[in-house]
Amino acid sequence: MTPAMTSYMILFLAAVATARPLQRREVPQEHSHQKFLTTVAASLALNNPDNIADPVFGLLGNAAAAKGAGSITDLDCLQQATADQAFTNAKAAGDVNGMTAALVYRTLERNTGAVGTASALCTSVKAVNPEIAALQQHQDPASTGAAATNKKIALELATQIASIGGDPTTAIQSGTFAPGTIGDPTAKGKTCDDQNDPTGCIFTQNLLVADVTADEINAALASAGVSGSASAAATATASVAAASSTVAAVAASATPTASTVTCSGSTAGTSGSEASANTTSSSTTTTSTTTASKSSLDLGSCNGASPFIVFGAGFDGRNTDSFEPADKATFNHGSALGIAVVADFICGQLNSACKAPQSTVDTCNSAASAASSLSGQAAADSFNQAMA
Repeated sequence: MTPAMTSYMILFLAAVATARPLQRREVPQEHSHQKFLTTVAASLALNNPDNIADPVFGLLGNAAAAKGAGSITDLDCLQQATADQAFTNAKAAGDVNGMTAALVYRTLERNTGAVGTASALCTSVKAVNPEIAALQQHQDPASTGAAATNKKIALELATQIASIGGDPTTAIQSGTFAPGTIGDPTAKGKTCDDQNDPTGCIFTQNLLVADVTADEINAALASAGVSGSASAAATATASVAAASSTVAAVAASATPTASTVTCSGSTAGTSGSEASANTTSSSTTTTSTTTASKSSLDLGSCNGASPFIVFGAGFDGRNTDSFEPADKATFNHGSALGIAVVADFICGQLNSACKAPQSTVDTCNSAASAASSLSGQAAADSFNQAMA
């Protein structure tokens, strides 16, 4: 071997020894549900104060999303901000189809850096519309707990769609792909991404894996006290007229302002009084409550906060009973017609923001699971008793 070849070989081996392994990135799929993106884009164009370039950016990873985020600075919240503005515009126009598309778009899976990696939730800003605030995005189907998480998301989506007079079975179309194999060197799995398919390749290529059935949607609607049937809504033609009155009622109600999630000692120290105030106000619309003033659990950096849930009427301007956190200073989440979304958010915050011990997080997850099988005040009581 010549000296030149020897030198080349040394440099090559050194490069191999120090090189980082290639990241197995999840294959892009931001255009897989294209028909919903197209409708959301049309609604967003009516009024786009944040200058969001296109709804597709909300489904990209943060590095790529930054190029089309406009004035949205928290890229984890770009998808929510896009959906929120599109929903606002569609609501003002009395466009039930536009509102439905915005709701579905809010729940679509975002691209992540690798197969099996869950995308970050938006925690810094609360959506203006309670229907949007009640939702979050689907997670990579290969990520931990994705099947159960995505099912809850789809059922809450169906409930929100029904509440604005839309077809709740549309929630089935928010589903994502079959889970890919973690460690697959191609990272392809069963995804697709064709921006030239106006419908969406997940539909035209029959790749969608449904999270829920029509029967499960009907059960969720009944549990949440929302009128309507999944099977009937799929064929009803009179729903547009009913939706118009619902839209008018929602538009006439007050909307909350955005606020930042905080979980510091000073915040926790004042949250107890706020929790009591919320509980007191809701007690006039409910038959009973077991919300304590303070939890005996170790809440980590959020000790002193109130990890409870209240149930009542008028939250976020709704015209029906719903659930919301008792302590919205620490657990800043909008109201929801089903308890699962709120309970799961509180448990997630205890784990991530509050750094509560695993025993507390486990207790919360068990409480959320038990409460999700109940409805109304009984669901809130069940969760609160477990968290007291």
